[in-house]
Amino acid sequence: MRSISEIVTPSSYWAPAGSIGLNTNIFEINLINLVLVLGILFYYGKGVLINFLENRERTISNTIRDAEERHTEATEKLRRARIRLQQAEIKADEIRISGLTQMDKERRDLVDAADNDLRGLEDSKNYAIRFEKQRAIEQVRQQVSRLASERALESLNSRLTNELHLQMIDYHIGLFRAIVNKSA
Repeated sequence: MRSISEIVTPSSYWAPAGSIGLNTNIFEINLINLVLVLGILFYYGKGVLINFLENRERTISNTIRDAEERHTEATEKLRRARIRLQQAEIKADEIRISGLTQMDKERRDLVDAADNDLRGLEDSKNYAIRFEKQRAIEQVRQQVSRLASERALESLNSRLTNELHLQMIDYHIGLFRAIVNKSA
């Protein structure tokens, strides 16, 4: 089995390495140093790297699980919010329908009240007209009666003579005596 250094560098380069000396080829030295550092890091850092990756995997898992829980919670909150929205829409429709019904009822009540007021005013107007008509009729009667009395008085005064006047007085006295005799 070949070693890592043989894979990286051919064996022809190692022949002069038997003697101790300084290798001045920077590329070869850097390559060897890099291979050694990577090997040491891989050997000793393998546990740290595995722990780091496991921690990172757990962190990512926890983050995903938290995100899924938050997604589930958000979905549940959204579902509840939609239910509340539907309930609010139903309640708003009920309130709107109730308001329209109440408005229609109040409108009908207002129209009925206006009709009743109009009927009352009509009755009041008719009563006032009848009252004024009766008052006018009474005034006409009084004037007719007064005029008739004045004409009758004028007619009597013009026709009444002293002789007729004495006859009337005698007639009424006789009537009065007959009433008195009858009652006694």
